[in-house]
Amino acid sequence: MADYIVRAVAADAQIRAFACTTRELVERAREIHNTSPVVTAALGRLLSAGVMMGSMLKGDDDLLTLQIKSDGPMKGATVTADARGCVKGYAVVPDVIVPAKPSGKLDVSAALGQGMLSVVKDMGLKEPYVGQTLLQTGEIAEDLTYYFAASEQVPSSVGLGVLMNRGNTVKQAGGFIVQLMPFAEEAVIERLERNLGRLDSVTSLLDAGNTPEQMLEIILEGLEPEITDTMPAAFSCNCSRHRIEKVLISLGKKEMQDMIDEGQEIEVNCHFCNTGYKFGVDELKKLLAK
Repeated sequence: MADYIVRAVAADAQIRAFACTTRELVERAREIHNTSPVVTAALGRLLSAGVMMGSMLKGDDDLLTLQIKSDGPMKGATVTADARGCVKGYAVVPDVIVPAKPSGKLDVSAALGQGMLSVVKDMGLKEPYVGQTLLQTGEIAEDLTYYFAASEQVPSSVGLGVLMNRGNTVKQAGGFIVQLMPFAEEAVIERLERNLGRLDSVTSLLDAGNTPEQMLEIILEGLEPEITDTMPAAFSCNCSRHRIEKVLISLGKKEMQDMIDEGQEIEVNCHFCNTGYKFGVDELKKLLAK
């Protein structure tokens, strides 16, 4: 099943909902960054959340960034998404190994530890919107549920999951975000809470063959869900040689001259996709002249 996102409304637009399947893009991130299983799970959850939250943006050029900075061995992760289903991300320390939970599940909270979740929305205004909350559990879904309630005052339920194969490739990945509108009636809220209370994990639902549409049908049972949009999702990085040149120029004349004086070719790697860009001494001199 190719990666994609669905958007829906339910209960006469008293609820809006999003769901996605992201196995391919999470596997792509694992390959690029050579992440350990627990880091794949953490980064995969954040990528799934990012691609759904990115689809909430209105403008084609709007960007959303989710950033976790934490004191655990993983140190955090950064994900950036746009409104068109493109997402990219990386973990600060990609090869972390921590003991599994007694249940056998990967312990994402132990890898992340305590820290801060930041949500940055760049919508072309003078200043981007920045919301920050402390990590509540380090499991990411619960942290985003808290963020929506505390920073955006939108009662939400977030479910995220990554299931690994024995060979440490990604077997399933995806998630959902369900949000109540301010005018939601008590009966609607109660029905949604009942549905969520008996819900299996995201990975169980996906591994049983459920599509994002079917996930939302289960979550929104009895609330007349209506799919309003479907869009593809993909790991996509927009780095380029020109962008890297601008980064080098922004370092300043002294830094540039120091690199030239060393007399050796340099390589700059993109954090998000690990693509390397090499610059010889003559190229650096041309950039310095700019």
